[in-house]
Formats: sequence, structure tokens, C-alpha cells
Amino acid sequence: MKSIRLGLTFNDVLLVPKRTPLHSRSEADVRSRFTKNIILNVPLVSANMATVTEHKMAIAMAREGGLGVIHQFGTIAEQVDEIKKVKRSTSFIIENPLSIEVHATMGEAVKLMTASGVTSLLVMDKEELVGIFTHRDYLFEEQLDRKITEVMTPREKLVVAEYGIALEDAKKILHTHRIEKLPLLENGKVKGLMTTQDIKKLECWPNATRDAKGRLRVGAAVGVKDTLERARACIEAGADVIILDIAHAHSEFAMQRIRELKTAFTIDVMAGNIATAQAAEDLIAAGADGLKIGIGPSPVCTTRIISGAGVPQLTAIMDVVEVARKYDIPVCADGGMKYPGDVAKAIAAGASSIFSGALFAGTEEAPGLVIMKDGKRYKKYMGSASYDSNHERRESSEGKQVKERLDVFVEGVAILVDYKGAVQEVIRGVVKGLQSGMSYCGASTILEMQEKVEFMQITSAGWEESGSRGAKLSE
Repeated sequence: MKSIRLGLTFNDVLLVPKRTPLHSRSEADVRSRFTKNIILNVPLVSANMATVTEHKMAIAMAREGGLGVIHQFGTIAEQVDEIKKVKRSTSFIIENPLSIEVHATMGEAVKLMTASGVTSLLVMDKEELVGIFTHRDYLFEEQLDRKITEVMTPREKLVVAEYGIALEDAKKILHTHRIEKLPLLENGKVKGLMTTQDIKKLECWPNATRDAKGRLRVGAAVGVKDTLERARACIEAGADVIILDIAHAHSEFAMQRIRELKTAFTIDVMAGNIATAQAAEDLIAAGADGLKIGIGPSPVCTTRIISGAGVPQLTAIMDVVEVARKYDIPVCADGGMKYPGDVAKAIAAGASSIFSGALFAGTEEAPGLVIMKDGKRYKKYMGSASYDSNHERRESSEGKQVKERLDVFVEGVAILVDYKGAVQEVIRGVVKGLQSGMSYCGASTILEMQEKVEFMQITSAGWEESGSRGAKLSE
């Protein structure tokens, strides 16, 4: 029998403080890579869990410089709709802007605008632009059965510009004419739309994670069942990266899916979850552009208890990174982080980014209702392999209440987590903790932190000493 290795997690170590060149922790640069070609201004990614990431979370994460991954626990159409909402939320240019036929009524237009979350529609007669209909055109209107042509701004009164116009030139046109919408034409045909609201959003979130067209980046998760069909639909909707999400990704099945994805599409594929060096070797050989690490560290995952399998998260990160660095493949630490200091330790150990449900669950942007219990506010947080998650997915797919107990294998639980308010504050708090950790390591960049880091293993007494003592004032 081989000797038994020691496995360490975040509570088992501390970062050894070193001389720092930084005057303030805010000087630390937290830019990093998620995959080969996806750069994040903030190395935080919200997990593809039904109670964590849909479009509201993905938008908030990307605006702060991170990334949200839309979960796959619904129909393909539902996932596509969530991705489209993220991509339409802000951009330099809205390509293929929403339009409506010239014969439509105001009621039909308002219904389409409400469902799509937009404030204007281009009015088209086949391929010809004949006007624009905005929210101002139906404000206080009671007769929604009127034709849209009766209230729209007609083509002869529209200000338009050529597709490809520079952002600064577009801003001048919008300002000079005091308009909010600028249709973009190419050879007389509508090619895009620029709006004052989108330009304002660009300036409000200068650190946002954007694609080449100025749209917020978003990830899409797929499993092993309808992998190619779901991935194709998500990519066509605008997904920037595909996450092949499997509980145990070190499998022949997973590697075959990676090869299929890389053959079919020109998009980065992150694969996980894994926890060993050999898994890293095999998934990279299959074509993975990023690796997701974590077998059982999540507070809503019971894999280690049910199966007895797993690797403590800090050791798992170090083992996988040792291989991934040889191939210049970024790795993402998924789960096990309760505090900002855990994020700093995960990054210092070699992770380029962190992937979390627990950190972002319970926020305003997380799906689900706020629950009142004993005078406190909570939100539900479900493990993807929990019974509750399986049950809700069954009810959603069948469109009816399912009363009988399902025969499913469970490796997760559902819990209540404190309501945390806006995720923006959570993100900024975690980033400050990471920057502080970088400062203590004497590093101004993440790569420098990983080069300079020195871990010290501590005892349980050392961990107890690290925590707060005494009762909280609020209690």
C-alpha cells in the first residue's frame, strides 16, 4: 500500500506576510485569465447553479469585471433567453436590434418590448426601416389597439448613421440632435442600433468584462446529455465561453465531449470538475482551454460524505496547477471558499480565478424569493445534485406539481443562507480581501503573488486564533 498523502484546505494554512512595495492594497492589479482567451478584470465567477446565476447575476458579475455562468437546469430555450438578456443589457452597438412589422398594433409592440426587456423597437416594412417606436410613444396611452404607425417616429424624421461609426462621433450626433436612439445603416439596410442608455452604461462600469462589441461577457454551462445541441444554441445566442460541468470530469465520456465541442465550435471550453494532476493531463490533452477544480468542497455538496471521494481543495489546486502551468492553461478553483481570505489563498496557490455559489448565494441578484424566518431574511441555496434541485427541475420540465418522491441519487443538500443585499457589495468586499492578501505577499499582480507566496501550515489552535473573539455588537 502506498503512503497516505496529507491533504490541506484553506483553514489549514496562512499566507506568510512579506515586505510589500504597495502604498495601498488598492494598487494591487487583480486582472487574470478565466480560460486561454477570456480575460477577467476581477477573477470572480458565479457558479452555474439554479439558485445562483441567471441573467441578473450574470449582468452584475460582468459589470464589476467578473463573469456569470448561466446554469443548464432548464430547457435550452430558457438558457438561451437568459444569455440573450445578458448580451442585450449593454453594448457599444446592438446588432440585429429588435423590430416589429409595420402593421402591428401598439399592444403587440408593448407586449414584445416587455417580454424582451427593451425600451424601443424598430418598425420595419420587410427589410426597410419605416420608423421607431419607443416607450415614450405609449406612455399614458389607453388605446393600445391603435396601429403603431399612428404614434411612431417616422423614417423621414429619424436621425441615422452609417454602421461602423466611431463611439465619440455617435455621442456627438446623439447630443446634437437630443435623441436617445441612433439606427445604424449599411447600404440602406439596418445593421445595428446605438442608444444613450447603453453609452451611459459603458461609462458607469468602466471595469466591466466585455466582448469585442462592447457587450457583457457571459458563460453557459452544458452537461453530457445534450451537449452539442445546447452548446450550439448558447453560442448562437452570444455565449462567450462554454463550461462543460460534470461532477466527475475525469472520465472517457467527458473527454469525448470536450473533443466534440472543440471540433464543432471555435470557442473556449472550460472543463470540470477535477482534483488531480492526472485529470489535468488528460483533459488538457482532450482540448480543454481551462480547468475547474473541486470535488466536494461546497457547503451544499455531500460528495465526500456519500462517496468517500475527493481531495481537500488547497491540495487539489496545487496538484492541478503543477500540470496546467506546463501547458499555459488557466485553472479555476470551484468551491470551499467561505471568506475573502480563502479566495486569496486559492489564487496564491495557483488558481487564475475562483468559481463560487456560496459567496454569491443569498444576494439580491440570485434567483428566488427572500424568506422570512424568526425575524431574519434568507434565500434558498440548493446544491445542483440535491434532492430539492432535482425535484424543482422535474416540476419545471413537466409543468406541474410533482407530489411523489423521486428516485434520484443525491450528492447535495438545500440550505437557507442569509440575505446579503446587492451582489456588488459582496464582489467588492471579496476583491478588497484579495488585494489585501496580495499586499501581504508583497505582490502587485496575481502572477507575482503566485511566485512570491509562502504558505505556513497551522494547527487548529492557530486557526482558532485567526478568528474573531467575543460576541457581535448586533447580537
